[in-house]
Amino acid sequence: MVIVQSDWQFHAYEGDGPFAQAGPYPDLRAVFSLHAEPFTVVARDDSGIATVADLRGKRVNIGNPGSGQRATTEAVMAANGWTTADFAQLSELPSDEQAVALAAGRVDAIVFTVGHPSGEIYDATQSTAARLVPITGPAVDRLVADNPYYAKATIPGGLYRGNDSPTPTFGVRATLVTTAETPDDEVYLVVKPVFENFEEFKSLHPALAHLDRREMVQAALTAPLHPGAERYYREAGVM
Repeated sequence: MVIVQSDWQFHAYEGDGPFAQAGPYPDLRAVFSLHAEPFTVVARDDSGIATVADLRGKRVNIGNPGSGQRATTEAVMAANGWTTADFAQLSELPSDEQAVALAAGRVDAIVFTVGHPSGEIYDATQSTAARLVPITGPAVDRLVADNPYYAKATIPGGLYRGNDSPTPTFGVRATLVTTAETPDDEVYLVVKPVFENFEEFKSLHPALAHLDRREMVQAALTAPLHPGAERYYREAGVM
């Protein structure tokens, strides 16, 4: 079992995008969805970046190859008609190195596809004056409208120093997936304690605090539900 972004679940099951060469993965099975993972851009206050359009011509860390944040960033670039030539610098630092690079002034902006509150974004905004950038506009509207795994999202205000107002953006969901080869009873025994101890589960991390049982068995699930999960959901009356 693995936790993946809903867009990668879609691409893997359908065999498109980064999985075009490998082809569809029909044995992929959904278990449940989790928290929203908004696409988040954090820019230094002295960078001159106030909107998504302002990223053009700047030094931006787009994430390491193969990461979810990299794929979402590339989708935003394509939606805006940007290429690598439109930036002063594109770096490929992993998530755990971004805050240090931003504080040191080696990059103007960093990107995440992550649930909030995020410890890495907390560190970034504590170590330097930085703002969350609204990711809005016609290009983003088209991106969300054309892709069922994306949805509009809002990052609440007050989570990070210097960012008291909500920040509109878009994003994906974290989803738990497995394969058709996983025995039904094993999946059933993973799902059951989560849903029967739901309040305790939601308390494990602030990003889980607003989970809804019915959304978890419906939202952002492209692959078919695993039969073991579906059996419990029907018994519990959540589908």
